[in-house]
Formats: sequence, structure tokens, C-alpha cells
Amino acid sequence: MAKSKKKIVREFYESDFFNDTSNLDKYMHPEMELYWNAKTGYNHMDIQAVKDMATEAGKSFDAVRPHITHLMSDGDNVVIRFTYHVTTIETPEVEEPIAHFMAIWELKDGLMYRGYQMTQPIEEDKEAMKSWK
Repeated sequence: MAKSKKKIVREFYESDFFNDTSNLDKYMHPEMELYWNAKTGYNHMDIQAVKDMATEAGKSFDAVRPHITHLMSDGDNVVIRFTYHVTTIETPEVEEPIAHFMAIWELKDGLMYRGYQMTQPIEEDKEAMKSWK
């Protein structure tokens, strides 16, 4: 039996793709596109650009863990909402949240094909963090 679309997306974000970019090939379609809106601006990325970003980020992060708050699917689309928590190489004993993510992924051939993602940095206000639990 094939994996559910939600399981594919969950497993991707829970994989260690920042430290092992071969995980990108396991979950992402070779023709994937990511449309990413962030505080720093807009990025349109292909799989190589995502690999390059993950490789660069992996140099700073010892571990990356998503705290998933929402995961829903409708047809070939999956929506995921989560906060990334990281430990850095400099302080591996301290895990800190770094950013909130919300993404919609279209899957094709059992792989993540087209993504629409928005991110924002972590808020300092503890009240604002309540919606991400």
C-alpha cells in the first residue's frame, strides 16, 4: 500500500534533510518548485536551490526538529503548519525555536511537486507563541 500524502509530507519535514540532503531526493519530485514568501523576501526555488539552502543551513544546525501543529490533506494537496526548533553546533545542549512555517504542497507521483510556503521569525511575546502549540 502506498504512503498517504500526509505521511510523505510529515516524513520529509521530520527527516534530517539539513544534514543529509539525499532525503530531498526521497521526498521531492525532480521537477519540484517552491514558492517561498518570508520576512526577508520572496524566493522561487528548484530542487537544487533547496539542496544548496539545506547544505548551508546544515553547517550551523546540529539538529532541526519541527513541532507540527496542523497537517491536513485534500486530494493531491497537503497543508502543514509547524515551528522549527534547532540546536546549533555552538550550543548543542540548547534547543531554540527559530521560525514558524505554513506550506501547501501539491504531490505528484508520490513526491512533493509544487510548494507554496510562508515563514516568519519567532515572536518574543510569549502570548503570540500560544497559537503555535
